[in-house]
Amino acid sequence: MTAEEAASWIRPGMTVAVSGFARAGEARAVLGAWVALQEQLGEKGQIDLLTGASMSDPVDGELARRGLLHKRAPFQANSDLRAAINRGEVLFVDEHLSHMRESFEDGVWRRPDIAILDAVDVREEGIVPTTSVGNAALFAKLAEKVIIEWNQGQPPALIGMHDIYDPGPWGHREPIPLTRPEQRIGTPVIPVDWSKVVAVVKTDSPDRHAPMKSGDAQTEGIAGHLMEFFAHEVRKGRLPLPLPPLQAGIGAVANAVFQSFLDVPWSGLTVYSEVIQDSMFDLFDSGQLSFASASAIILSKEKAPQVMGELNRYRDRILLRPQDISNNPGIIRRLGVVAINTGLEVDIYGNVNSTHVLGSNIMNGVGGSGDFSRHARLSVFVARSAVKGGAISSIVPMVSHTDHTEHEVDVVVTEHGLADLRGLAPRERAPLIIEHCADPAYRDELREYYKEALKRGGHTPHVLERAFSFHQRFLEHGSMQVRSQSVGRC
Repeated sequence: MTAEEAASWIRPGMTVAVSGFARAGEARAVLGAWVALQEQLGEKGQIDLLTGASMSDPVDGELARRGLLHKRAPFQANSDLRAAINRGEVLFVDEHLSHMRESFEDGVWRRPDIAILDAVDVREEGIVPTTSVGNAALFAKLAEKVIIEWNQGQPPALIGMHDIYDPGPWGHREPIPLTRPEQRIGTPVIPVDWSKVVAVVKTDSPDRHAPMKSGDAQTEGIAGHLMEFFAHEVRKGRLPLPLPPLQAGIGAVANAVFQSFLDVPWSGLTVYSEVIQDSMFDLFDSGQLSFASASAIILSKEKAPQVMGELNRYRDRILLRPQDISNNPGIIRRLGVVAINTGLEVDIYGNVNSTHVLGSNIMNGVGGSGDFSRHARLSVFVARSAVKGGAISSIVPMVSHTDHTEHEVDVVVTEHGLADLRGLAPRERAPLIIEHCADPAYRDELREYYKEALKRGGHTPHVLERAFSFHQRFLEHGSMQVRSQSVGRC
């Protein structure tokens, strides 16, 4: 049937589960038709929307702008949805990406009323997903009704690139038999109970490609320090060659880090991550990356035509898995993954805020960073030392929101340097982070803060009445720098 006909199955108050992960493999035609139907009827009925990760603007943005969202989980990255969340108009559940299966099993989330799933092929035994798996297999299993968007806009070469595995209910699980990134443990098809399928909608819907900012001096500096660190760890015998499987978050910094592997003489690299992005295909082409396992392929608009047009060249070196496998803590620990994630701010003891601006306003969400940082062989957090033209320091006395505690942060890297925090007490960590990672414009004040904190004593010394002085100064004067107090916002 048409998307407009299928949209009539969606009712206000429903929990709607949709395939999609960081704009990849998202089913958006039926939701788009439902938005148009609400507009036509003059209605503002709201739904709860569950996905794998973030969705593109025609889904997250449009639903937010029209006031059609009641609750959203587990991740988002849309400016209009973000604004609606911070205004309190949309309830957002910021959940670790690996946790949704268990949340359903425990009844925290009720079974979806409808699952809408993107498919490149439809078969008797089920559907073949497109450029992401995410939570699609879970939604197909749990939803009361299923709508399939049979997507003619995705390349048939995707068929055979997926590995769908159901770990079963917790408390009764066998060990997941995955010991190498390239190992196939499941099937290439998501099983579907056809008695639940109420519509099949043919679409022609290529991915809306993720924006990818170009690298700059800061990202190149971060990548350079990290490559030097990896080389040092190899020389010391703390990292083997080939390197353990690598993970990286989404964005310009992560992309620049992987791009830097092109400049080192290492081969046999593997990836066990959430996403496969632009620079990883460059490493495939150079022969340095041998295999990548993830839950989604996300590409810039510049890179997408080449990769999707030549997907047959890569298909035997990629597996796409459900996110409760790609982000499974036990597998991450078993494989000894080296995790590289991004922080918004880091405090002088190594606690990381990756989700909130000035402690209150959500940016995107924790995503899968916690799945990896808590269980990785080596947990690295990268950040620009300062942003907004230097008005905001990413190194602060105390983070305004904590997503990753000092106990799961091994290494902090900015364009100015790297702090290896392993085996260090808080009093050893602070000077290292201040001297190696902070922007020079903020070091003197951070040194003075730490000096005063030492006089107060304690295992992790702080001056509580000044702990958020950087943030307070920004709120009052538009900059965290001391000199800005005399010039205001000029």
